[in-house]
Amino acid sequence: MQPEPIFDLAHLGHMELLTPKPDESLKFFVDVMGMTVSGRQGESVYLRGWDDYERYSLKLTASKTSGMGHMALRARSQQALERRVAALKGSGFDIGWIDGDMGQGPTFRCRDPDGHIVELYYETEWYQAPPELKPALKNQAQRFPARGVNVRRLDHLNCLAVDIKANREFFENYLGCRLTEQIVLNDGREAAMWLTMSNKSYDFAYSLDHSGVPGRFHHVTYALDSREEILRAADIFLDNGIYIETGPHKHAIQQTFFLYVYEPGGNRVEVANAGARLILAPDWKPIVWTEEERKKGQAWGLKTIESFHTHGTPPVEVKKHA
Repeated sequence: MQPEPIFDLAHLGHMELLTPKPDESLKFFVDVMGMTVSGRQGESVYLRGWDDYERYSLKLTASKTSGMGHMALRARSQQALERRVAALKGSGFDIGWIDGDMGQGPTFRCRDPDGHIVELYYETEWYQAPPELKPALKNQAQRFPARGVNVRRLDHLNCLAVDIKANREFFENYLGCRLTEQIVLNDGREAAMWLTMSNKSYDFAYSLDHSGVPGRFHHVTYALDSREEILRAADIFLDNGIYIETGPHKHAIQQTFFLYVYEPGGNRVEVANAGARLILAPDWKPIVWTEEERKKGQAWGLKTIESFHTHGTPPVEVKKHA
């Protein structure tokens, strides 16, 4: 008999993005992405999509280089948080408790096998819109900004890793995340994974880092309401001189309609229409994609661009992807 699934974590709460060009990156997220500043502290600015329920979903921090500072996962209760902490203690992946960030209660830090910092927390500050941003409908977090791309909410992130299987087992066994889809190469190596903590098809993904350097970052994704808004976003990025890497198009895996750009600090950012697919089956069987299937490209035949396999942050010299 299979062990009972663990459902102690609720969702991806926020992530910290590092940038060597803080002023330019902030202008991108506010003026082009249409996000709202909800706090400042030290070298960091805290930002939100207009329907994120927590105070912020992105912590933008000035740094000597680019990449991810940490990701933060919210537990379903204080008891759930304590159960995950108990599972992690003594595992070799645990770091320990910290006081918590802006709008966030006591937080437990750990590392995945690749070295990415993961924060677990429960107590959080729900966003209260000031009068000028208060929406007409009380079930909406804030007024629609009508600025730039107008991203709605944080959807997911993607990290790079040198050992996908080790990371999958960490998130499954210690944090209770569920695998929904994966790529397995002909030699049996796992090349990518998509995991969820809820009925969303995925909260985060990990892809194989061909550089062999651990702890790097691939992209963060914000959700829009429709494919048409993503097409409009492409025009907005074009008008603002933002480099479009690939898309708009549709992924075969997870069927996400996507558009990828680079923000001024060098980090990859995606806007996507990702809300259509839900994982409702409690006994969901992960979808496995083969090497041959992935060589066919994306859903409608667009070949995966070479930089998608080589560009990550912080930047390193990467061997050419075969």
